[in-house]
Amino acid sequence: MKLSPALIFFLFVQFLSAQIQDKVDFIHADVLIEPTPIENRINGSVSYQFNVIDDVDSIFLDAVNLEFSNLTLDGENLDYDYNGKRIIIKNAMKAGENHIVSMEYVAKPKQTVYFLGWDDAVRNNEQVWTQGQGKYTSHWLPSFDDMTEKVEFDIKIQLKENYTVIANGKLIKKESLPDSNGHLWQFDMEKPMSSYLVGFAIGDYNKKAIISSSGIPIELYYEPTDFTKVEPTYRYTKHIFDFLETEIEVAYPWQNYKQVPVQDFLYAGMENTTCTIFSNQYVIDSTAFVDKNYVNVNAHELAHQWFGNLVTETSSEHHWLHEGFATFYAYLAERDIFGEDYFYWHLLKTAQALRNFSEDDQGEALRNSGAGSLTFYEKGAWALVMLQDRVGEEAFKKGVRNYLNKYAFKNVTIPNLMVELEEISNTDLSDFEKLWLQNPDFPYNQVVSFLRKKNASIKTYFEIKNQIEEIGQAEAVLKRRWKKIKSSQLKENLVLDYGIKLSPEFLGSVLQSGDVKTRQAVILSQNKIPSELKIAAENLLKDKSYTTIETALYRLWTDFPKNRSKYLSETENITGFPNKNIRLLWLTLALVTPEYNPDSKATYFDELSGYTSSEHHFETRLIAFQYLKSIGGFTDTVLKNLVESCSHHVWHFKKSARTILNDFLQSEGNTARIKGLYPLLSQEEKQYLEKTLGE
Repeated sequence: MKLSPALIFFLFVQFLSAQIQDKVDFIHADVLIEPTPIENRINGSVSYQFNVIDDVDSIFLDAVNLEFSNLTLDGENLDYDYNGKRIIIKNAMKAGENHIVSMEYVAKPKQTVYFLGWDDAVRNNEQVWTQGQGKYTSHWLPSFDDMTEKVEFDIKIQLKENYTVIANGKLIKKESLPDSNGHLWQFDMEKPMSSYLVGFAIGDYNKKAIISSSGIPIELYYEPTDFTKVEPTYRYTKHIFDFLETEIEVAYPWQNYKQVPVQDFLYAGMENTTCTIFSNQYVIDSTAFVDKNYVNVNAHELAHQWFGNLVTETSSEHHWLHEGFATFYAYLAERDIFGEDYFYWHLLKTAQALRNFSEDDQGEALRNSGAGSLTFYEKGAWALVMLQDRVGEEAFKKGVRNYLNKYAFKNVTIPNLMVELEEISNTDLSDFEKLWLQNPDFPYNQVVSFLRKKNASIKTYFEIKNQIEEIGQAEAVLKRRWKKIKSSQLKENLVLDYGIKLSPEFLGSVLQSGDVKTRQAVILSQNKIPSELKIAAENLLKDKSYTTIETALYRLWTDFPKNRSKYLSETENITGFPNKNIRLLWLTLALVTPEYNPDSKATYFDELSGYTSSEHHFETRLIAFQYLKSIGGFTDTVLKNLVESCSHHVWHFKKSARTILNDFLQSEGNTARIKGLYPLLSQEEKQYLEKTLGE
């Protein structure tokens, strides 16, 4: 049937009005949930208070695949329609009325709530945590996929097991449950927020409590076995908090702040209001801090408490107002901690990545609602760097402060921000918007010119690069200038760029006098270690950097085969980052070194293959799969773990596992091996294999 233009328009208007509830205002929610982790289930109830703004004949809540019961309006039972995604309550209501809608429900979420460790034999690794970014809280709580509906959520969580519960707001009561080791945890929020920011985490945690200079309580959670890593993991947390309050010039808008690390988190972190959940791969020791620390993620998620949580975008077209600002203020916090050089060199690296992205015709405008992370985060931060430079630091601060205060606990668009900045600076910013917000290309030459003016070491870097290009003799140019260079960032980047062209003599002097990152640059730049640098490279096996040790071990083992047993003995007890990068490399090298501990090969193989099981973090598992693939070590147990990984909740790990499995299936006889595993697999895993094998 062909529809007339008038009818199409009418239906379109009806569709829009059905998505936006502008005739009612939801004010407060009382939530009670009882997770049953062993069944991946949540029993819940929720009561929403709302005001009627205009006469209306129905209201709705977003609710994905929930089972409802006992639905009432002001205590009276009523009928409802439910299509598996949205529950609609039909009842005529008049402007000025206040109502309470209540319901009980059961959720068995396939996403948004993750139950880990409840079906294995490992003790105290059990966790439950949420990730509702965007519009996914409705998978476990009837709520609002629309970010413009802001509600004060007070949450009670009843858990029969004896674990710690962390959620939005302030813990005001913890009651013991009768006939159980568990408790009822009651949390209070004082201000409204979008429902995608509702979150909780459950697990075996202790906490360290600190207080910001402004008196805000901060709780830093950790697993009991990680007590020695609390300081390096949360290093500079109070400094970051105090810096952001001072820099933003708007007080932290919530009553407290918590941070909790979880296993197999989908991203680096998530800024649930008052309760950041982040990947436990940032739970580190002091050696790991050199190469992979939590400082940037820490500052980024905290900045979101203002940019995203206090003021929230109306739609994804304005996502820059979240991620660009959080990234920008995280960089400012790092500058305050690590210095100007660190700040500007980091900006240069992101500019180079954005240039490459843009040159491949993949550039995206910041106003593009479908843009990716590199655009919203890094290009977004760059836009703010240049905007601050354009209007001046003082006007920028005042404009942002006015913007936050004016739209606190409300929703915003990019024009809301630009109006504030134009008024305070008395500047027309339309040309800025065209270049930075609407243009898909990245203005690399402009930002490099900016960096050269702002930072002396970056200016010197480009001067040296130009000299080397002119005369073609990298070492001659570097020798003349090296002793006068004070910036370790400059030295590190020059070695990374030209290390392959430098003599062993020059590199040896760099290894002797350079700092940890410059020494690391030397080993990273070499395809083969010159024999003259053998002793100096061996010293790197004791360096205070897991990246350096890992690279040095592999290069030395490869380039000096007669000393393989020596190198393995020296590094046997080093684990590395939380993903066990050095231990996994060590096990692989030990297995393929015939003369090294031949009686222990079976033990080494069992350990390496054991790291593919679901009790380990997906980063560890992926590295183990890759190493086992390289040495032909796919036993039936490893293959079963690989098939299980193909249905993992972290999409990029799932994608990598599927690629490894598909590669394995290309070899003759391997399809039969996989089919032989069918009796050991779940129904979901069997269905995936049948689809993969075309059966």
